Amino acid sequence: MVTLQNAENALKSVYLGTVTELLNTRVNPLLTKIEQTSADVWGKEIRTAAKFGINGGVGAGDEDGDLPGAYGNNYLQFVTTLKNLYGQIEISDKAIRASADGRGAFTGLLNAELEGLLNASKFNLGRMLYGDGTGLLATVKSVADGKGVCDTARNLIEGLVVDVFSSTGTKKGTARITYIDRSSKSVTLDGAVTFAVDDKMYVQGSKDKEITGIGALFNGDTIYGIKKSAHPFLQPYTKQVGGGVDELIIQEAIDSLENDAGSTVDFIACSQEAKYSFIEYMSAFRRNIDVMELSGGFKTISYNGIPLVYDRFVPEGCMYLLNTKSFKLHQLCDWRFLETENGKILRQNQGKPTYTATLVKYCDLICSKPNGQAVLTGISR
Repeated sequence: MVTLQNAENALKSVYLGTVTELLNTRVNPLLTKIEQTSADVWGKEIRTAAKFGINGGVGAGDEDGDLPGAYGNNYLQFVTTLKNLYGQIEISDKAIRASADGRGAFTGLLNAELEGLLNASKFNLGRMLYGDGTGLLATVKSVADGKGVCDTARNLIEGLVVDVFSSTGTKKGTARITYIDRSSKSVTLDGAVTFAVDDKMYVQGSKDKEITGIGALFNGDTIYGIKKSAHPFLQPYTKQVGGGVDELIIQEAIDSLENDAGSTVDFIACSQEAKYSFIEYMSAFRRNIDVMELSGGFKTISYNGIPLVYDRFVPEGCMYLLNTKSFKLHQLCDWRFLETENGKILRQNQGKPTYTATLVKYCDLICSKPNGQAVLTGISR
């Protein structure tokens, strides 16, 4: 017979391992390439030493002359706080009782909840990987018939609950997205908040609390507590394309990273426009477009053996050229269920006949070599 206790045992002993594996390997192709480690976690912070340049203790000299001076490696200390990532599974009391006499029915119930969690995580974790840590989803550029016409719709989806902030940074309220016209980039809310020009949307409660994604390397002057202006070598490679992309443009960026930063590109992420532009270039010269399979079962096209992956969360007209070996997801622990004092993970929602189990992970993403990454912008067809 299936009981609430059986449900807890199944979630702890069977489903936790499966959920953790899927969240780490099946959510996003970039995430599967990034090492996850508990190293360099100190309390609520991550402190890691990033080496730059080379050891200075080398040189030539006379047979009986002085040896080169001893100069060690150069280091900067990157510091960031652990970010709190949450995932919720909700089961109603009625559903548990309805499946009480059928273990198969109960397994189907948990599988459905797991699938829902993975779909939500695929969207939110993927978005954060390419974000800048602020959690900004979109900015309203104009308002028509109560709908907000935004600068982008790539980070938005129906059902998402968002906090709306005014242009002055004041929170106006929280609302749920009911419809998105992706052709016009107009967004309709459930009526709890009225749009105004220059309003900004964030996932509920997430403003300035998300992991430090790829966008942070290219936006702003501060990264991991270090001023880029004080250390210009931290600046990544950027190039405004202003048209179609071709092999020469991509190869120039790859060669520049190898020559100037000693960085080898092993992953290319691009927007839809950039992907189509590359395919059109290859088709125009009747070049074969190779397809490859990545870890986690992802399939993608490639450029000279480097996976070239379309991701909806890459900014419009952009192509990131990354050395994923420079990235690490530092974590206090892997995904775990929040537990009460008596070890319970299923908690009744106050005033409702439902139970919630919460997955949590404390982590942040750090790139040890920001200047070893590149972005091509302004790509169009």
